[in-house]
Amino acid sequence: MRVVIVTESFPPDVNGVAHCALQTARHLVRRGHTPLVIAPAVADPAADADAPCAVVRVPSLPLPGYPQVRVALPSRRVAAAIAAHRADLVHLAGPFVLGVRGMTAATRLGIPAVAVYQTDLAGYARTYVGTGEGAAWRRLRAVHGAADRTLAPSSAAVRDLEAHGIGRIRLWGRGVDTVRFRPGLRDDALRAELAPDGELLVGYVGRLAPEKRVDLLAGAGRVPGVRLVVVGDGPSGPALRGALPDARFLGRRTGDDLARIFASLDVFVHTGPFETFCQTVQEAMASGVPVVAPAAGGPLDLVDHGRTGLLVPPGDPAALRDAVASLAASPELRAAYGRAGRATVEGRTWEALGDELIGHYLEVLRERTVVAA
Repeated sequence: MRVVIVTESFPPDVNGVAHCALQTARHLVRRGHTPLVIAPAVADPAADADAPCAVVRVPSLPLPGYPQVRVALPSRRVAAAIAAHRADLVHLAGPFVLGVRGMTAATRLGIPAVAVYQTDLAGYARTYVGTGEGAAWRRLRAVHGAADRTLAPSSAAVRDLEAHGIGRIRLWGRGVDTVRFRPGLRDDALRAELAPDGELLVGYVGRLAPEKRVDLLAGAGRVPGVRLVVVGDGPSGPALRGALPDARFLGRRTGDDLARIFASLDVFVHTGPFETFCQTVQEAMASGVPVVAPAAGGPLDLVDHGRTGLLVPPGDPAALRDAVASLAASPELRAAYGRAGRATVEGRTWEALGDELIGHYLEVLRERTVVAA
């Protein structure tokens, strides 16, 4: 198959949409298909040197107040690139700006499209501007309604999409690299550096942005014997350093370095209530680390409460603190949750999820053929 992946974000960006688009392109190449990626332009001209396939970059501007996120500008390159690639199918990754143009081009060219829902944009609208939730859903309905199939990453996302009038939905989760993220990378030297007095390491990994609610960690950081570790960057970084004065901020980390940090934690905490999936929860579980996460969105599917971790009411700092305290008090419980978490994700490889995605592509192509006949 010749597949065009139109994505709102792609490496060197570090986020769920970028990572999933990269893994999709890699898997398609491994399976003998021919992908092309269309993504917003980034500042580094050498950014695509290690990409698994050709990448067409569309002019973009940094998002005001959040320069790490770039938004594509109107461009004829999208339709031209899809046509030139002779695409059999268009894959829209987290469509909202660039993906809308990809959907328009696919419709005009008569090419089937699969839209992958990945970001709770309506929730972000509430967080950043206090309004615009209705407008966000209207835009999402327009693009997903035009697609042949929408793939949602979690049961909560499926329910949300259906509640807002979007149909033709299938569940498609995310893979995790269980070779890179593994318990054996636990590093005593790193632990001694981060917690010289032998404190319990409680960590967060992700963007430092308002919707992630990393500020909720303040109470957990005051649990006796706990040292907070925060990995990531973003516009909330300066404020969080003030709110969490005793935390160790490690900045953005990737690859094997990130895997070593994950495995060296004692407890992983995710705080954001707007996750359609939450890949860092899977990476923590693959690393054998017990998880505390909000009982909302993607974590509802990922965390088996009382077996692989603990789910707490979203936005409740006291509940989060109490969950961390209960795990801090019981090394046996931490070990049991960590083992169960690792066992749970061992079959969720990107290879398995990639093959499942290709199955969705083939079903859509067959459906189009039946309709045409």
